[in-house]
Parts: sequence; C-alpha cells; structure tokens
Amino acid sequence: MGGNYYSLDDLPPTLDVFPLTGVVLLPRGQLPLNVFEPRYLALVDAALSGSRLIGMIQLIQNEDKVLKPALSAIGCAGRLTSYRESDDGRYLITLTGVCRFRVAEELSTTAPYRKVKTDFAPFLGDLAPVGENDFPRDRLLSALKDYLSRRDLKADWRSVMGAAPETLVNALAMLCPFEPAEKQALLEAPGWLERVDTLIALLEMANAGPTGPVSLN
Repeated sequence: MGGNYYSLDDLPPTLDVFPLTGVVLLPRGQLPLNVFEPRYLALVDAALSGSRLIGMIQLIQNEDKVLKPALSAIGCAGRLTSYRESDDGRYLITLTGVCRFRVAEELSTTAPYRKVKTDFAPFLGDLAPVGENDFPRDRLLSALKDYLSRRDLKADWRSVMGAAPETLVNALAMLCPFEPAEKQALLEAPGWLERVDTLIALLEMANAGPTGPVSLN
C-alpha cells in the first residue's frame, strides 16, 4: 500500500494498534513517538515491512490495574513517515494521521501487540482536506491567549500566528495537556468545525480553572 489514501479501498481491514492513554493522533496531524518497549518495537518493525500504518488509540482502563485494558471505540490510523533508530535501540518515529476508525472488534493474534478489525466508513471525510473558510481564528486565538497567560504556558507565538488553520488546531489538540477524555472528545468530533468548537470550549474551560506553569515542550 502506498502513501496515498483516497477511498475505503485504500484503507486496511485490520490494523495493529499502539494504545497510549493521553495521546491522540488527528488526520494530517504529526505525532512524534519515542518507542522503547519490545512489543512496540515489534509493532514498528511490522509496520515498516508492511503498510506503514499503525493505529493510535487510547485505553479506557488503567494498564497498572488490568492485564488487557479495554480500548477506546475510536482511534486514528497513522502512516509512519519518519523513522530513526537510536544508539540504545529505541525507535524515534513520526506518524502522520490518515483517517479515524471505529474498532469493529479486537482480533486474536500471536504477535506481542494488539490488532483490531477496522471500520473506516464513518470517517471517510477525513481523507479530504478540511474547508477552512469558516475558521473562527479570532475566537480561537482569544481563548489561546488567555490559556497561555493564565497557565504560564510556553509556546512559539510567531508559529501560532502563522500556522494554517488545520495545522494549528491539530497541534493544539494533540499537544495541550487536556485530560484523556477531553482529547478523545477532540478526536471524536464529527467534523472540522465541531473539532474547532470543542478545542475552544476546552481552552475556555481551562481558563476558568486554576492557574499554574505548564509547558507544551
């Protein structure tokens, strides 16, 4: 499978998944990962020798308390677009979001990582660039300025001001220290404008809470 995805036929019926609580990948977003656990090193090896696609998905149970924590209902397929191996055997990779999927069922596998049957059909709109004409930039920037100010959050404001709408929304949604359920809400927003509205609402709710130093680095 190449790097171009235009329809359901271009997407895999099954996907190896990387469960990671507090982390979401959004379509066309870029997620750097430092991979060191043997099971996920094996997952990356399999992706490199196959479709280069990995499913990012959150857990809804604590790994410390459950042997096989339940997966969230919805994740996002990412294409492995950058790969480097460190001297100590870790993989430093970047996934670029392709399309969200619903977990139809989890499949049995002898591999050390988990595999699911995917349902991409509800999210095929992810394959097309978003329409950015109705982007409420002023409203988002206002909420973001308050968020930065109240929480002493460090960010490159010049990059923020110059970023394309989808790039900006993806970066904020993926990097801001929201709770796992809040990040899942951003992932599951039906469409682009709903995701923007959800992001603004989360920023505004955080602005109403306590202040404190936070870093996006």
